[in-house]
Amino acid sequence: MAGTTPNSGRVPKRHEISDAYKWRLEDIFKSDDEWEAEFEHVKELVNKAGDYEGKVGASAENLQRVLSLYEEALRHIDRLVGYAAMRRDEDNQESKYQSMSQRAYTLASQVQSAFSYIEPEILATPEETIWGYLEENPELKVYKHALDNTLRRKNHVLGTREEQILAEVSDLVQEPETIFSMLKYADMRFGMIVDEDGNETEITHGRYVQFQRSHDRRVRRESFEKLYAKYIEHKNTLAATYNASVKADAFFARMRRHESALAAKLHPDKVPMSVYDNLIATVRANIPSLNRYMRLRRDIMGLDELHFYDTYVPLVQDVSFRVPWEESKKIVKAGLYPLGEEYAALLDRAFEDGWIDVYESEGKTSGGYVRDVYGTHPYVLLNYQDSIDDLFTLAHELGHAMHSYYTHKNQPFIYSNYSIFVAEVASTVNEVLLVNYLLDSESDPKRRMYVLNHALDGFRAVMYRQTMFAEFEKIVHERVEAGEPLTAESLSEEYRRLVEAYYGSEVRIDDQIDMEWARIPHFYTAFYVYKYSTGFAAANAIAQGILSGKAGAVRDYLEFLSAGSSDYPLNVLARAGVDMSTPEPINQAFALFDDLLEELEVLAAQFGMRK
Repeated sequence: MAGTTPNSGRVPKRHEISDAYKWRLEDIFKSDDEWEAEFEHVKELVNKAGDYEGKVGASAENLQRVLSLYEEALRHIDRLVGYAAMRRDEDNQESKYQSMSQRAYTLASQVQSAFSYIEPEILATPEETIWGYLEENPELKVYKHALDNTLRRKNHVLGTREEQILAEVSDLVQEPETIFSMLKYADMRFGMIVDEDGNETEITHGRYVQFQRSHDRRVRRESFEKLYAKYIEHKNTLAATYNASVKADAFFARMRRHESALAAKLHPDKVPMSVYDNLIATVRANIPSLNRYMRLRRDIMGLDELHFYDTYVPLVQDVSFRVPWEESKKIVKAGLYPLGEEYAALLDRAFEDGWIDVYESEGKTSGGYVRDVYGTHPYVLLNYQDSIDDLFTLAHELGHAMHSYYTHKNQPFIYSNYSIFVAEVASTVNEVLLVNYLLDSESDPKRRMYVLNHALDGFRAVMYRQTMFAEFEKIVHERVEAGEPLTAESLSEEYRRLVEAYYGSEVRIDDQIDMEWARIPHFYTAFYVYKYSTGFAAANAIAQGILSGKAGAVRDYLEFLSAGSSDYPLNVLARAGVDMSTPEPINQAFALFDDLLEELEVLAAQFGMRK
C-alpha cells in the first residue's frame, strides 16, 4: 500500500496512507462480522438482566451473580462502542460505521436501563447485610469499593416514584445547554474579516482562536470586537439560558438533600469543599506572578497597553520549529525517559504496534484523543502536522494512553476507568517532562523562548483561567441559592470583577470581556473546570518529584497510574505523594511557573525586549 506521509497539498484519502501510520482496530475485532456476533451476545445478556430483579439483596449468591452479569455486559458494550466509534472517526463520510456507532450507543442505553434496578435494590438492603455477604462470598470482595461508593449515596437517593420523576425531569434540564449550543454553533454568525494575508474570511469559533494568535494586531482586535458584538446582541437570551442551567443545578441539589449545588457536584468524587476553596485561595495568592507575566508579554510585544486580544499571540515570531513524525517519536521518548525503562518500552509498543492513528485524512475526525478498550491496548487519534504543538499533543495523549494501559493491566474491568478529577494528571506530567527536556537540550535562545512561552501560556490557561471560571461558578450558584436572579448585567458585573482581580493591574480590561461568561460551554456542566486546575497542580508536583530524583517518585507515580477507580481520587493521588487538601502542590506548581518566567525575562532582556 502506498505510504503517504506529507502534510502539504490536498488531504489524502485514508487508503492512500500507509498502514504504518494507522491504528490497528483488528486488535479489538478481526472483522465487522465478529463485531455483529458480539452485538448479538450483548442482546442476550440484556434479556437475562431481569432474572435478578427484585432479588438482588436476597442472598450473597444473587448479589454476586447480578454484579458479574452487569460487569460482563458493560465489558462487551465497551468493546462494541469503542470499535464502532473509532471506525466512524476514521472517515465520518462512511455511513456504515455511523450506523454501527449509533446501534452500539443505543444498545449501551438498553444495558443501563435493563440493569437500573441494581442500585436501588442494594440501597434498600441493610448495610450490615451487604457487608455480611462479602464475608460469605469471596467473589464479592472485588466489589467492595464499588459497593461502598454506592452505599454512601444512600442519603441522597429518594423513593422509587421520586427517582422516576427526577429521571424524567433530567431530560428537560439538559435543554439550557442544548439551547446554548444551538445559539452559539448554529445560529450566531460573526461576520467577515480581512485576515493577515489580505483574504476576506468568515469568523467562526475555530478561526477565532487562530485570529487571536495572529501577529497582526488589527486582525486580533477586529475579530475580538466582531465576535463579542454578537454575544452582546444576544446577551439577554444567553443570560436567561445560563440562569435556567444554574437553577437546575440548585434544584437537583435540594431534591437530593445536598447543602448546595457545589456540594452535590463534589460528592461523587468524595472531595471536601475545602479542596475547592483552597484552590481558589492559593491561586488568588499567586496572582502577582500572572501580572508579572502579563507585564513581560506587553514588553516583548512592544506595546504601551496590553489588551485581552493581545494575550494569546505567540511571543516569538521568527522561529522555525518543525518536528516531523519520526523525530517527534525520538523527542518524546527522550523527554519521558525519567519515567523508566518499562515506560520507555511501552512507548515503543505504542509507536510500532498499531496504537496510534497519525495523519489527517479525508473525513477523519479532527483533533486528538485517547480511547481505551479493556482487553486490548489504548488507541490514540492524532492529526499530526509536524508542529511543536503537535509534538506536545503527542506527549499529552500518550500520557492518557499509559494511564489507561497501567489501569487495565492492574485492575478488573469494574475499576478500569479513572475519575475526571485525576484524568489530566498523566497527560500533564508528560508535558512538564517534555518542556524540561526541550529546555535542557535546546541552546538556541529564540527556540528556548518559544518553549517557555508555550509552557507559560499553557499554565496560565489552566491554573489561572480555569480557577477564575471555578470562582465565577461558585459565586453565581450561591446567588441563585440565595434567591437572587441572574441577569445579563449582574453576570457581566460579577465576571468583570473577577477579571479585574486576576488581570486588572497589567491588562486593559476591554468592555467586551464582560461577556466572556456567555461563551464558555463548560459552565453548563457545573463545577467541572476546577478539576483541570487541581489535576494540573498535582501533575506538576509529581513531575518535579520525578525530575529531582526523589526516592520512590517513579514507583509511586506508576502505582497511581495503576489504581484506576479502585479508590477515591484524593486517595489515589496520595499514592503519588500528592495531598490536594493542602496548598503545597498548588504552590509547587507556581514555583515552577516563576522559574520559567524568570528565564523568559532574562532572555527577553538579552534581546532588548524589556522596558
